[in-house]
Amino acid sequence: MKKRPRVGIGVMIQNKKGQILLGLRQGSHGAGEWCFPGGHLEFGETIFQTAKRETKEETGLIINKFELISVADEMRYIKSDGKHYLNLGIKAQYERGKPKIMEPNKCKQWKWFDLNKLPSKIFEGTELTLKNFKAKKIYKKNRSY
Repeated sequence: MKKRPRVGIGVMIQNKKGQILLGLRQGSHGAGEWCFPGGHLEFGETIFQTAKRETKEETGLIINKFELISVADEMRYIKSDGKHYLNLGIKAQYERGKPKIMEPNKCKQWKWFDLNKLPSKIFEGTELTLKNFKAKKIYKKNRSY
């Protein structure tokens, strides 16, 4: 069977202080790296529906006001895990709730970070979304593989 890339959605949520929410991954590719809430685009869903659903499933938070801020080629995990993603970064407004560990097999903790004080180990899709967001570009060729 021929391998194909999957579509992953990462959701950048900022609180009133401008901090972003990141979770510490476990149990899958990128374990030990910090990432945005998110997951796979499901058949029949729009990217914004996926962003809303995945955020609620993973954190319990309610979000709204969605904006596409990044399209990126996530390829860091091809050799190590056999995973290739087209990553879509969505910015969403925090509406209500407190981040909770809803999927403990996938996420160890949720934490708010200042944009200029991020952890050193960041999941590739999140890293590329942040680079595109800061550069105010939706897509930028990031690497040659």
